[in-house]
Amino acid sequence: MLDIKFIKNNITEVKNACFNKNIKIDIDKLIELDEKKRQLQVKVETIRSKRNEINDRMKDKRDDALINQSKLLKQELEKLEKEFNNTKSEFEEIYFRIPNIVSINTPVNGSAEGNVVVKSVGKIPKFKFEIKDHIQLGLDLDILDLKKGTDVHGFRGYYLKNEGAMLHMAILNYAFNKIIQKGFKPFIPPTIVKGYTFFNSGFFPFLQDEVYKIKNDEDLFLAGTSELSLLAYYKDEVLSKKDLPIKICAFSPCFRSEAGSYGKDTKGLYRINEFFKVEQVVICENDIEKSQKYFQEMISISEEILNELKLPYQVVNLCTGDMGAGKYYANDIETYMPSHNSYGETHSCSNLTDWQTRRSNIRFQDNDEKEYCFALNNTIIASPRILIAILENYQQKDGSVKIPKALLKYMPKRISVIKRKK
Repeated sequence: MLDIKFIKNNITEVKNACFNKNIKIDIDKLIELDEKKRQLQVKVETIRSKRNEINDRMKDKRDDALINQSKLLKQELEKLEKEFNNTKSEFEEIYFRIPNIVSINTPVNGSAEGNVVVKSVGKIPKFKFEIKDHIQLGLDLDILDLKKGTDVHGFRGYYLKNEGAMLHMAILNYAFNKIIQKGFKPFIPPTIVKGYTFFNSGFFPFLQDEVYKIKNDEDLFLAGTSELSLLAYYKDEVLSKKDLPIKICAFSPCFRSEAGSYGKDTKGLYRINEFFKVEQVVICENDIEKSQKYFQEMISISEEILNELKLPYQVVNLCTGDMGAGKYYANDIETYMPSHNSYGETHSCSNLTDWQTRRSNIRFQDNDEKEYCFALNNTIIASPRILIAILENYQQKDGSVKIPKALLKYMPKRISVIKRKK
């Protein structure tokens, strides 16, 4: 969230951020409610102080006049407290939906059509045979079963099996080792988490219909990314400036209901309800230039992985209408998927400045001052979505699929080719 003082001093900029991110909220109403809330708070504290003073005076002897005065003040206090709480709730309903401002390098557009391709890397493969999509390859090679996955899970269910399961584990192990070698501290975090983790990271109140709730508990949910748990690990902490940046990563299962995507990518492994991801998070001091430097370092690791896998990809600068409320600057990486003759999103990197850390109350000590940190996150790898690109780009004329060299040492028995079963 933004500092209310910043909002008041930059009303036009904040209004533009709301408009450009398609978030309809009344900033003028927010300012009015903040002022009303402050005035009520002063009145509440003044009356409470008067009543406490009267009660102190009555400790020594009974005084009917003071008792009546205390009762009147109590009634007035209860009325004002109720009005204050209602005003505070109305204020927060708007305040917690205020988006972050964006970088001057972020394209302004109301939809994904405004995204800009920053660069394209790798050669698009040219096949001398009729290619198959990842679904047909998975069925032919007996490494994927969508029918039984749907029977067991429901819509968007899947089974990975045989070499498909091996390849899935190989890519995740490879990516986890890669990010640890880059100096990121590894975690295996909770996947069942409390509601505040969604609020602190900015997923609530925006994406509540995308989240699975644990029915037998009022405040437990299934996380859609380990970003939530990693940020929550440092909730309410005051870090030393000398210990920044904090570089952490996690491997975790992820769960998303995809409630807002009915009709989109309904076949195969692209948009599914449960998957696995290796995520990285950086918590640093509140310096835009330094945070953007970390941003480039983070996304370069994902690019390094795709280069080592020899998969063609493009880096996309997200526009205002296609980035989350909390994002200051964001890039997606899209990997080439031959069956669609186009690129599909496989990675996402975001700089959220202090928008999340204010919610999480993550600060750092700089001499006598305590300031809010900046936070960034990036997808190192998400599987099985990345398997679509691997299977389709590495398919052979005889129907087999080669394993990328970078993954061979992570495959059982160093399997180098997935062949059709006899």
